[in-house]
Amino acid sequence: MLAVTTLAAPLFGAAAPVTSTGWASSGSVDVTIDNEQVVTGELAKCTVDGPYRGWTQGGATGDIAVFGAGDTGCGRSGEVSIAQAAGRRFRATVLQRYGGPELTVRTFSAKCATTATGSQGEVAVGAVEGVTVPEEIPPNYRIVIPGGAAGTALATVVLNETVTPQPPDGSLVTHAVHIKLFPQGGPASGDIYLGTAACDPFGKK
Repeated sequence: MLAVTTLAAPLFGAAAPVTSTGWASSGSVDVTIDNEQVVTGELAKCTVDGPYRGWTQGGATGDIAVFGAGDTGCGRSGEVSIAQAAGRRFRATVLQRYGGPELTVRTFSAKCATTATGSQGEVAVGAVEGVTVPEEIPPNYRIVIPGGAAGTALATVVLNETVTPQPPDGSLVTHAVHIKLFPQGGPASGDIYLGTAACDPFGKK
């Protein structure tokens, strides 16, 4: 399992910090297929203001995806907010209806913590099947799954994804895995996330 740490750009010259915030989720689905939207919401969500722990036994979301068990934990240590999520035995079956592969992820986790001026994040991804993954996964590693009409992609898969606002404000969101359906347009659209942790040292989110 590969663990990678990412630092969000600090916000310099900020006013005195307010209460930091953070939340985590073991996963989520928000996709539209044939004009029908399927939304799970954030699975096993926790926040540093409570609930402090979340758990899901998993289950199938139609023929889109199957989640195994997942759990989260959130809290504060002094002024520091910490949020973490983990899950296992995930399968994305949605691409098979379009001739694409089944994607499986054996284990995954995401964690973040605030600092005095920013946030830092860490993700870990276990065995991935259905796409080729390097032994060491760099930040925001993007895989294109071909097979859409006119040479477009069925999906993109981003491993070890970190999202920060522009301009930077010290906050970040980490995703262990992000699957985006038909990014250039097609019969389906939307996103599947595995292992999300979000932190903000200044409490704006």
